[in-house]
Amino acid sequence: MPELPEAEVAADQLRARVVGARIVSCWIGRQDIVREGYRFRSWYEGSVVERVERRGKSVILGMARGEERRCLVAELGMTGLLLFPSAPVRLPQHTHLRLYLENGKEQEVRYWNPRRFGRVYLLDREGLERYTSRRFGADPLTLPREGFTALIRGRKGRLKPLLMHQQTIAGIGNIYANEILFRAQLHPNRPAHRVNLEAIHRLYDTMQMVLREAIEWGGSSVRDFFAPDGTLGRYKARHLVYGKQGQLCPNHCGALIRRLQGERSSYYCPTCQRSRLAWGRSNRTIEVVQ
Repeated sequence: MPELPEAEVAADQLRARVVGARIVSCWIGRQDIVREGYRFRSWYEGSVVERVERRGKSVILGMARGEERRCLVAELGMTGLLLFPSAPVRLPQHTHLRLYLENGKEQEVRYWNPRRFGRVYLLDREGLERYTSRRFGADPLTLPREGFTALIRGRKGRLKPLLMHQQTIAGIGNIYANEILFRAQLHPNRPAHRVNLEAIHRLYDTMQMVLREAIEWGGSSVRDFFAPDGTLGRYKARHLVYGKQGQLCPNHCGALIRRLQGERSSYYCPTCQRSRLAWGRSNRTIEVVQ
């Protein structure tokens, strides 16, 4: 958390408020968080924000200075946020970057990240190409159905880890993987190679619907997320299974939502997402689909 919808909400607000603004100065708090910061800081001071885009869970600000182009890549990680001065911030000591602006609708953009699982990279064009090719798989919002089908078919891994594998499909994390799989009526541990074409198409359509709906509702404010202007995301109220262990299935099937323990908790309905018990390789009981 944040995931693709939250990064898209942040990019939308930045696009509306800082494109065209000039960077007056750049303050860097920690060089281990802001990579290449001191090396390129003087170049950014005086540059103009030309564009804002999202890749996976990261937000990219493209800057221009004369004929030169560079960019700032902000990884949101688990707790990273891009904020305007109006946003209230707890623990301000975890603000690692400040861009002071003029000629825009905002006077400052801050990068705040208390757990430091994300980084900020200041990159030239070649550096950005290397970074994106290494970090990001297909974008689920622009990936065509045929491309998604090709990614799923023939894979022997489980569906949920596959959806969350950033070098395969970039941007989906634990929250939205749970919600997508529940709505598509597919068990999180189902082997991808055992999903038929009809179910793959259903999964694709559900993925598109959930992610776009979450963006429309401002993302999910779970734990620390809020938009750059401080507003909370409202999609948490529309979560059907995430964090709802022990509650009745919203499909009114009579079953209770269960939680699978793993690297990331999975929430699912044992009736709507059919499963049976089997023995895993580690000789412990795990849930797998029939």
